[in-house]
Formats: sequence, structure tokens, C-alpha cells
Amino acid sequence: MSETQTTYNYKVVRQFAIMAVIWGIVGMAVGVFIAAQLVWPDLTYGIPWLSYGRLRPLHTNAVIFAFGGSALFATSYYVVQRTSHVRLFSDGLAAFTFWGWQLVILLAAISLPLGFTTGKEYAELEWPIDILITLVWVSYAVVFFGTIAKRTVSHIYVANWFYGAFILAVALLHLVNSAEVPVTLTKSYSAYAGVQDAMVQWWYGHNAVGFFLTAGFLGMMYYFVPKQAERPVYSYRLSVVHFWALIFTYMWAGPHHLHYTALPDWTQSVGMIFSLILLAPSWGGMINGIMTLSGAWHKLRDDPVLKFLVTSLSFYGMSTFEGPMMSVKTVNALSHYTDWTVGHVHSGALGWVAMVSIGSIYYLIPRMFGRKEMFSIKLITVHFWLATIGVVLYIASLWISGVMQGLMWRAVNADGTLTYSFVEAVKSSYPFWAIRFIGGLLFLGGMFVMLFNVLKTASGNKAVEAPVLTPAAHHA
Repeated sequence: MSETQTTYNYKVVRQFAIMAVIWGIVGMAVGVFIAAQLVWPDLTYGIPWLSYGRLRPLHTNAVIFAFGGSALFATSYYVVQRTSHVRLFSDGLAAFTFWGWQLVILLAAISLPLGFTTGKEYAELEWPIDILITLVWVSYAVVFFGTIAKRTVSHIYVANWFYGAFILAVALLHLVNSAEVPVTLTKSYSAYAGVQDAMVQWWYGHNAVGFFLTAGFLGMMYYFVPKQAERPVYSYRLSVVHFWALIFTYMWAGPHHLHYTALPDWTQSVGMIFSLILLAPSWGGMINGIMTLSGAWHKLRDDPVLKFLVTSLSFYGMSTFEGPMMSVKTVNALSHYTDWTVGHVHSGALGWVAMVSIGSIYYLIPRMFGRKEMFSIKLITVHFWLATIGVVLYIASLWISGVMQGLMWRAVNADGTLTYSFVEAVKSSYPFWAIRFIGGLLFLGGMFVMLFNVLKTASGNKAVEAPVLTPAAHHA
């Protein structure tokens, strides 16, 4: 056998893992900057490409697709090789996914501040970039499923089921929602109109949460939590039930974004009911992850990587309780359009997605460079507390301001007139936006600590390619 066939392809894993940290800093820095704009509205002196409206989609795309996407590519390529006991299906295609994805991110960073946008949440990129995304994604699917097809073990480990579902569902979502009629190189119109366009957009938008930000990261959870805890998954049977229940139910939850809109009432109700059902598989998975620590809870005392992974599961449980609750129409009447929604999104995005990614990358980086552990365990602990305090400040401040906004907007006097003007609600929210900014700043600070730790771990160490182990000898 050739040298490349007897080793795993760690090069692409290394590239994506390091870029995940760098893009995390970029995306979160933009987030902190636009949070600052709410506190200091004159911060950018009216410069169009630095305006809130143009930078917000840059922030969401950078944290979801640049940071989260790079973490998903890195971990899925690592996990599918290690659990299939074979090298990646195609080194060339894997390299194309890396450089193609970086080009997508770069084009997004240029086009969005310039105001080129479709106006669709999480799908703002114009049609030429959409085509590039499609090419990268098809290549990703070929590499991932090709690797599974040539595996040397009969079993497909559950983490790969979650990664596989994420890859297939995101392909479907992207193609359907991005159907558009190009007018010029930088302008297109959606293939759908009116309420159908809204319906397709939030079918896509919520399943971007369901598959990109949940299924893929559950693949991480099912591999890296047992690995770091050195314990088997608490219940393998539950993990399979979790998988099928989650992927079936999530597809139907999108309409809960459109309560009290022109969407037919029955469609809103279907979205609400499936959102409530989602609580069961979500909590089943969260409990499965946390119970994996049975007999290993003492490890949390001195293992900050495990702290990241377990805390992420706690936030996953909290976010997936909060989401179904907010989908109930009567609750949604209060929460819709308020900061509560933003707080909910970030308890999932920072608490669950970012923390499980950070923990997984801290697991990967030393192994990519032939080290037993990261350069500094103390710095991982510092990062953990910066991140945790940052998230708590962020979401707690927005919960308070969100509920307050909802109550102020619906308050009426005895004669039926509104008790508060809109600007009074804005003024009351102001102190909480300052706290949100501080919370985001702490989380961003933690990412800089991580970058320093990652660079120190990598420097002076040769990149390694681990040998492919036969199933009988596979313990790493």
C-alpha cells in the first residue's frame, strides 16, 4: 500500500480547525462591533458599508458558515476517517472543499458590506456565490459518503449518521431556497413570491438551525464527549432514536417564525406543534450526552476541555426547551420581534454551537501536531470562564430587555391608546444592550486566548499524519 493509503488525511482537518478559530474571531468581532453600534449609534459616522444593516448579515454568515462550517468540516473529516478506519475518499476533492469554502467566505466578506444581498435571512449571498457553495457542498458529500462507502468496518457509528443527515439536508435546503432569477451578476429575484417566499425562507431558516447548527454539532457531541470523558456513549440505542426523531421532526418547525403573519393559521399551528414535539428528541440527546459522564464526573474538576463539552450540552438543553416554549402562539405574542428572540438564538449559538466546537477543536489540535495536550491547560480554563460568563451576561440581559419590550409594546391605557411610545421601549432597553456588548466582548476575548494557545501548540511541532489502524487495533 502507498504511504497515503496507510495514513489518515489530517492536513485538511488541520486547515479547517485552525481557520475555524480565525473565522470565529472575525465573525464574533463583527458581532461585538454591531452590538457597540446599538450602544453608540454614531460610531461609524454614517459610512454605508459599516452600517448595522450591512454588517449584521456579515456577522451571521461569518459565525454560522465560516466559524461553524469550518468546525463541521474539520470534525466530520476527522470522525469519518477514525470511525471508518480508512483515509478520506479523495484528497483532491477534500482540498477543493477547503479552498472553495474559504473563497465563499471571502466573497461574502466583500459582497455583503457593499450591499449585494438577496435579503433572505442566512441566505443573503447572491447567485454566483450560491453556485460556488453548491459545487463545494457536492464535493463535500462525495468525500464524506465516499469515505463511508469504503470503510473497513460494517458498522456506521452514530456520529456519522448526524453528519450525513446534516450534509444531505443542507444541500436540499440550499438548492430550494436559493432558486432565483439572475438579473445582473450582483442582483437576482427569488423564484417565489409573497407568503410562499416567506414560507420557503423559514423552512430553510429554521432548518439551517436544525441541520447546520444542530445535527452537525450533535455529530461532534457523539464522538468527542465519549472520547474526552473516556467513557462509552450512555445509551447507543437512545442515540439512534434521537437521530430519527430529530431529523423527522425538525423539517416541520419553520412556520413558528411566522406567527401572526399572512401565513395561513393552520400552517402556523403545524409549526408550533412540531416545535413542541421537538423537545423530546432534543432532551433525549442532551441527557444521553450528559449521562455519558456517569462514573467520570470527577474529571470535570481538572479537565477544562470536558467542561466546554458538558456546558455546551447544558446550553443545548436550555435552548431546546426555550425554543419550543417560544413557538407557542401565546408566548410568541410577547416574544416576537423582541430581544428575547436574539437572546434565545445566542444561547444556542454561543452556549451550544461555539462551546461544543471549541471543546472539539481543543481535542483535535494536539493530535494534529503530535502532542499529548494543548500548550496550556490553564489558558483553556481561562477561556472557559470568559466564554461562560460572557454567554450568561449576553442572554440574561436580552431575556430581561426582551420581555420588557414585549410588555411595553402591548401595554394599553383604559381608553385603548398605547401606554408607551416605541422610543420609550428603546430607551428602557439601552442599559441591557450595554451589558450584551460586555458579554460579547468577554466571549471574543476568550477566542483570542484560544488562538494564542492553538498557535503555541502548533509552533515548533511538525504536522503529523497518523497511521490507519485496523479495526482490532483501533483504540485512539
